[in-house]
Amino acid sequence: MQTATRRDPATPADRTATEAPVHVVPRARADSGSSEDVPSPLKTLCSTCHLKDLCLPCGLTGSDVQRLDSLMFARRRVKEGQALYHEGEKFQFIYAVRSGTFKSVLTLKDGREQVTGFQMAGELMGLDGLAAGKHASAAIALEDAEICAIPYGHLSELASVSPDLQHVISRLMSREIVREHSLMMLLGSMNAEERLAAFLLNISQRMKARGYSASEFHLRMSRAEIGSYLGMKLETVSRTFSAFQQQRLLEVDKKHVRIVDLDGLTHAFEMRVQ
Repeated sequence: MQTATRRDPATPADRTATEAPVHVVPRARADSGSSEDVPSPLKTLCSTCHLKDLCLPCGLTGSDVQRLDSLMFARRRVKEGQALYHEGEKFQFIYAVRSGTFKSVLTLKDGREQVTGFQMAGELMGLDGLAAGKHASAAIALEDAEICAIPYGHLSELASVSPDLQHVISRLMSREIVREHSLMMLLGSMNAEERLAAFLLNISQRMKARGYSASEFHLRMSRAEIGSYLGMKLETVSRTFSAFQQQRLLEVDKKHVRIVDLDGLTHAFEMRVQ
């Protein structure tokens, strides 16, 4: 079973993707008398961001959200194909996706690339660096994107005086564990149709949570990247999409997917995706 995309061993991920530099930008102080000494404030605060119910402020209120608004962080645009961070790079930031889609990838010893996840707006990246102090994977933009880079050291300082914020950080780490378990279940106990169905239902649910259609969306990742993530050969991914169309569960036009029978797809595989 093919679980990774072949890559030239001489060109690891950190050589084939252009890195998007991230530098911390402190917010301007209200009492500053010089616009030259202090960078302009960011236009969007955590408390007013349209993604706050999905991102870091989720579940926080009052003074805790105000503490998040005091965070020193940067907003950066990342071009399609650019690396936000590389495997083995020093861990400094947690990254919140404001727009666009990313893939997380590992480079295996033989040079193959293994996709370990896809992140979209409102989701956090970079937590894989907490354990060893360096990132265990790389993050590559699948389209033009924008992120907020949150210094973990500063976030930890804020959490030290806020039990609720400590709980949020613990919940974020727990999400990573749950994600790993979900991937293990996909790879270890499902056949090809079940894997692809679970993947599409997951995308559907995430799109709905962001106010988009749960039944019609554009996949930003390639068939090969889906196959790498699900542990399937490219031919198997294409064949399974065709099978779903024949069963009248989907309509597919290249990367554009319309789930014709969402209830049917959910009912057929709900025991697997719960």
